[in-house]
Amino acid sequence: MSVRRGECFGLLGPNGAGKTTTLRLLLGLTEPDSGSIEIAGIAVPQQARAARMKVGVVPQMDNLDPDFSVRENLLAYGRYFGMSRAAVTARVPMLLDFAGLASKADAQITQLSGGMKRRLTLARALVHDPDILFLDEPTTGLDPQARHLIWQGLRRLIAEGKTIVLTTHFMDEAERLADRLAILDHGRLVVEGAPRALIEAHIEPAVVEVFGDGLADWTRTHAATLCLRHETVGETLFCYTATPDSVIDALKQVPALRYIHRPSNLEDVFLKLTGRDLRD
Repeated sequence: MSVRRGECFGLLGPNGAGKTTTLRLLLGLTEPDSGSIEIAGIAVPQQARAARMKVGVVPQMDNLDPDFSVRENLLAYGRYFGMSRAAVTARVPMLLDFAGLASKADAQITQLSGGMKRRLTLARALVHDPDILFLDEPTTGLDPQARHLIWQGLRRLIAEGKTIVLTTHFMDEAERLADRLAILDHGRLVVEGAPRALIEAHIEPAVVEVFGDGLADWTRTHAATLCLRHETVGETLFCYTATPDSVIDALKQVPALRYIHRPSNLEDVFLKLTGRDLRD
């Protein structure tokens, strides 16, 4: 697996697939059983400390220091990278502006919302102006408005030429941000490529989701002939097809059935390749 300079690369997979473990390997926090890893030409784990100096990290869980203010969290983190106080202080206004927290510079961490904390954690990862960012589920637990603010910041970083490795459970996030992505399952690389190319290669062009009274009868009568592929999950039939109009015409003959017609997407690819079973 390789990540190109200046691209956003997504790491997708069910719980336990190996996403966070992959990031730990890249950071030299876990030693690989075999193979080799390089970050910007630096061997990991042999020179992990030197590699980490080029990387900013947003962990899965916020680990901001609750004893420090917003500004102090940025100042303290910069010193971990050997930056002088003057150098860090000079970057703080830009980082606060990037995070949309200029008015909260002296606030305590406990006064911030979840979205504010995530934006501050992202700004903190940028304190030493790294070339590479590792983001471990950066928008998990956020409401839609907060997610969009994080996406806006990430697009800005991508436009500036930062290299980003992003793990996420949100397929729409990966489709919006990733130039290329890899799907992992059980510690193995299942597939790799651009989101749109993976959709076109692995899934039918349209999906009709069907639910309501009479679904079982309709499935027995029509699914095999109208759907290129179909599966029933709970009380919903997923009909994958290249001719959705034909499926919809047949559904209209049964008023009790309801349906949603949509283009296929990355989530359909993900579920086809990794299965629909719940993972803990």
